[in-house]
Amino acid sequence: MGTTITLPAVVDSAAADSLLAALRQSLAVHSSCLIDASKVESLMLPGMQVVLAAIRASEKVQVVDPSASFCSAFESAALSWVRDGGAAPARDRAPDGDPRPDPNEVSPPSAPVGQALATSEPAPEGAAAANGPPVAKRILTIDDSKTMRDMLRFTLVDAGYEVLQAVDGQDGLDVLKKQKVDVVITDINMPKLDGYGVIRHLRADAGYDDTPILVLSTEGDQKTREIGRDAGATGWLVKPFDPDQLVDIVRQVSP
Repeated sequence: MGTTITLPAVVDSAAADSLLAALRQSLAVHSSCLIDASKVESLMLPGMQVVLAAIRASEKVQVVDPSASFCSAFESAALSWVRDGGAAPARDRAPDGDPRPDPNEVSPPSAPVGQALATSEPAPEGAAAANGPPVAKRILTIDDSKTMRDMLRFTLVDAGYEVLQAVDGQDGLDVLKKQKVDVVITDINMPKLDGYGVIRHLRADAGYDDTPILVLSTEGDQKTREIGRDAGATGWLVKPFDPDQLVDIVRQVSP
């Protein structure tokens, strides 16, 4: 038996946290879960990220009766909330009847380098995830948004990675003094020390001078990307992120 979660008119950070908790509880006891999006008038980034993570992580989760505002939020971000391989609802189809593409692209600031609601803990050291990298690959995520940290953790743990978290740039550097990681994913605008500062500190450290550092930010204009490139960033992704795409990029930069 399934259950239905109805989204409120305004899906802000608090509503996104509530949705995440409700999804985890529902999937633990029900065979399926429907997200009723008919009442949504405003869908903010945290809500979009929870929905993306949920539908990409489990076939049990399905969005029903999405409002025009719900659909337009994803269209504005150049993302599709329709699960890969599934038929796109009428509101998410192009005029010619074909599903809209998912054009969100990762744009590395320099030369090209070369499913998300999981609740399980990382497997023992050395174990391999199905179709994924060994769990020994360790990633540090740095972001002052708890919702975003949770989404990154769910996405990466589900893909077979071990995930460490930091709440701001200085906290991230403190974590790295104690733990060695294979990839760093950092936000830019954070208290105490921003993402640029994190990148510069790490590039000045011989132990991290060649460690892949991915920027994940709401900002994506050319100027900010150039600053990131000059600081030493390996690549740049824009929030909200596509869970599958994020995993693909992490695998590219740290095979």
